[in-house]
Amino acid sequence: MEERNINPRRQPGRREAGRREAPPQRSSSYQGSPPRYRDCRDEPARWRNDDWGDWDDWDDGEPVRRSGGSWAVSVLMAFYKVLVVLSIIVVAVYIGSKVFIRPPDQSQLPPPAQIGDASGDDAAGTAPPSASGLERRKGVYTIFLTATDKGGSLTDTMMLMTYDTKEQTVGVVSIPRDTLVARSKGNPHLVYGSGGVDQRIVDIANMLGVPIDFYIKVNINGFITLVDYLGGVDFYVPCDMNYDDPMQNLTIHYKEGQQHLNGQQAMEVARFRKNNDGSGYTDVGRTQTQQKLLVALAKKVLSWNSLTKVNGFVEIFNENVDTNMSMNDMLYFASQGINMDPSSGVETATLEGRGDGVYRGYKYCYELDPAKTLETVNRLINPYTTEMTLEHMNIAKAQSYH
Repeated sequence: MEERNINPRRQPGRREAGRREAPPQRSSSYQGSPPRYRDCRDEPARWRNDDWGDWDDWDDGEPVRRSGGSWAVSVLMAFYKVLVVLSIIVVAVYIGSKVFIRPPDQSQLPPPAQIGDASGDDAAGTAPPSASGLERRKGVYTIFLTATDKGGSLTDTMMLMTYDTKEQTVGVVSIPRDTLVARSKGNPHLVYGSGGVDQRIVDIANMLGVPIDFYIKVNINGFITLVDYLGGVDFYVPCDMNYDDPMQNLTIHYKEGQQHLNGQQAMEVARFRKNNDGSGYTDVGRTQTQQKLLVALAKKVLSWNSLTKVNGFVEIFNENVDTNMSMNDMLYFASQGINMDPSSGVETATLEGRGDGVYRGYKYCYELDPAKTLETVNRLINPYTTEMTLEHMNIAKAQSYH
């Protein structure tokens, strides 16, 4: 019988158990989809139909893995999956913010019978203002911003902010701490008097004729902690500062010019009013410095790098801030504020007047200039659809001047 050299693997119609027969010889690049088999469950995992994409050439019936192709495809697929997941999260957050986060309610002026009642320090002088005929603008909110002094008892810094969520603009008006409030008893300086922040809200709403929706009160330690958490703040110190107050253990020494301030330094610059020799600036100058510091901090808070520090902001807020905002209110303002540019969307001013007023024997009362106050309020913090008039306000007049 004639002998034949037969390779069993290549004999037609035969194959070894557990192995597939290799496809015919072809060019180095396989074209089209790989063949599909009726049942691959009993075959080795590397032969499964869904793995054919990892193989390219064959050598004597054995598959040869491509170099690099599988790794690149895996990376691209993983990246694609991440993008899909992120897209789902973004869409879910957007829908959630629209469905579950509701715009806060707007307040109205306190009824005349309540003005001055909270502390017993009656607001005398002219008749209480009336909001008759005035209508609130939709999406426009007023927020009273205040910071306490080192002892935590006095609202040493007071600002009224109006935020237009539709136009993405903010107006901030500083109210000097010694502003005259026409009280029939007690200290007529705005910063004093019982009742705390609640009474200050009533005093200011009565004085300016502007309803106040919310308040945010920050203690001095919270301010320091926030600045430090942000890595400090770059700020132009407006003048040479040389002040020492042993009673408060306070020393302020800075040169005019651009400075990088940490929390303690920013607090000292914000509190400065005058030098040891009496030079410097008045309480009005201090409020202007505080406004500029707040704008500088707002820019850092809204920057991309700071958005990764949300958890820290929440912790600082919980420990150092008192507010009447609900969680829904805070989420709403946070979702709106992320679209605002503090460089162009924020305008600040200080109520103008004179600081030599005398009222019931109390000196250095800051009497507001009615015409200038009206102009500033209408320009920056008027929450109504029409302009206000002096009839809507209750600006006290000094009895004499020192």
